[in-house]
Formats: sequence, structure tokens, C-alpha cells
Amino acid sequence: MSPQRTRDSAQGVPRLGHGARWLARLKGHAHTEQDAPSGDGGVDTPGPAPDCPAGWRTGPPDFVGVGVQRSGTTRWFNLITSHPEVARPVAAKELHYFDRFHSGGWEPADVNRYHAYFPRAGEQQVGEWTPLYASAPWIPRLLAAAAPDARLLMLVRDPVERFLSGLQLDTTVAARRGAPLSRYGPLEAFVRGRYHAQLVGLLRHFDRSRVLILQYERCALEPQAQLRRTFAFLGLRDLEFTPELDAHPRRQLEKPALDRATRDAYVQAYEDDVVAFARACEEIDLALWPNFAHLAG
Repeated sequence: MSPQRTRDSAQGVPRLGHGARWLARLKGHAHTEQDAPSGDGGVDTPGPAPDCPAGWRTGPPDFVGVGVQRSGTTRWFNLITSHPEVARPVAAKELHYFDRFHSGGWEPADVNRYHAYFPRAGEQQVGEWTPLYASAPWIPRLLAAAAPDARLLMLVRDPVERFLSGLQLDTTVAARRGAPLSRYGPLEAFVRGRYHAQLVGLLRHFDRSRVLILQYERCALEPQAQLRRTFAFLGLRDLEFTPELDAHPRRQLEKPALDRATRDAYVQAYEDDVVAFARACEEIDLALWPNFAHLAG
């Protein structure tokens, strides 16, 4: 492992402590996979675009994380944006910019409005990561219109474990609102784990070479190697940059329990999609997914 290097204020980028960065994101109406969705339970919308500092520029994002919820995307985004060649987001990690167009209403002017969320200094890269994007069938077309040259990141996890984590988040969010879990919550959580179907939707609008598939379990086992792979995919020059790999957002300590028959039902429901996804993505090691290790090899 190379000696650890830390980011400084090169290229005019202000250095912020960890707490200050999170405060800035909250002020920018940020959403993260740990946070509740919009407070009233409605469709998320982005906050106002940030001011572009003097001497900086805006434009389409260089990279966009498109999935998936409850797979460590916040940690990975924080690691990426700690790189000195990447600008920290001025607005938010999760913009949810395209969510509201589920029934149409997209206009050409929305392209430039999207670009306004990505100020960066000099040659720095900048991006966002909204885990909903891969799951929503109307979004890849709009993303391709707004950022046709963006590199896409898709971080995936054992679908059953992701389902349980997502269901726990939905339950927690509902409890904060003083409401029961939505009757549609379990079904939505299930659909978010159909990765091959999501990949097919992305590839209708982006070349496969522009999509990096990362496996949550592998990123946990070998973070530096997978981060170097991520840096290379993004075209960063310094592949040996080593951030604080132990840093991690809030961990989820509880998940719903499934009896054996119910777990088997979910495994069977996901199995065809998992097999197709593994065939399409040679980097996926099914031996690392406890509910699908029997399919490895």
C-alpha cells in the first residue's frame, strides 16, 4: 500500500472538515441513502442550483452514480470526492433531478438546468450519485440527453440483503412520520434488486464501456483495489491516492428477519435476474452473495 496522501486546497478548492461537509450538504437539500426521502413522502425534487464561484465553470457531470440504494453508495461517493482531481459536490450527493419527470414534462431547457448543479474548478471532475436512477425506467433516456458522455457507476449488493436493508430504511422513515410502512414498500424494495433489468435499461442509452459495475461485498473486502479500479474508470491520473478507507457513514444495525420459506421465495424470485446479471458482468462473483453462492461457477 502506498503512503497515505491527503487532499489539500489545490486548484482553489476550499478544504472542509467532515462535519462541515455534511452541514453544507444538508443546507444544499442533499438526500443520501441513509436519509429519509422527501419529508411529505412525495416525489423528491432537487434544491436550488448553487452559485458558481468566480473562476469556476459549470457543465454536464463527468460521472453519475445510478445505483443502487443500500449498497454503500454514500461511502463510495465520499471516497471518490476525496480525490484531489474530483470536486466535492457543492449541491448534494443525491440530486434526484430526474425523479419528477416520471409522467413526462421534460424540456430541452432542463438540460442546462441540470448542468448548473455541477460547478468545478479548472480540470477537476464532478458528479452526483442518486441510487434511484438505475431503478426508474424513465431516467436513463433523460440522463443520456443531459449528460451523454458521463461515466456511470452502479454499485450492487446481494439482492436479498439489499431488500432487507431497504425495507428497514422504509420502515424507519415511516416511523419518523408517525405512519405505518407503505403497503407498496416491500414491492418497491424488491424491484430495486433486479439489477439485470436495470442494466438492460441503461444500455439502451449508454455504451457498456461507460458503465462500471462494482460489488458491495468486494468493495468491503478489498477497498483499495476497487477504489483504484474506480479511479481508473473515471480517467483520474493519480491512481495511488489513498483516502481514509475506514471512514463509513452510519451503519444499519437492524434488518427485518425472514423465515426460511419466505427467504427461499425471494431467492427464487431473484434467481433468473441474478444469473443473467452475472453472465453480463464478469466482475460479479456470486460466491460473495450469501443467498446466491449456490449459483457460483
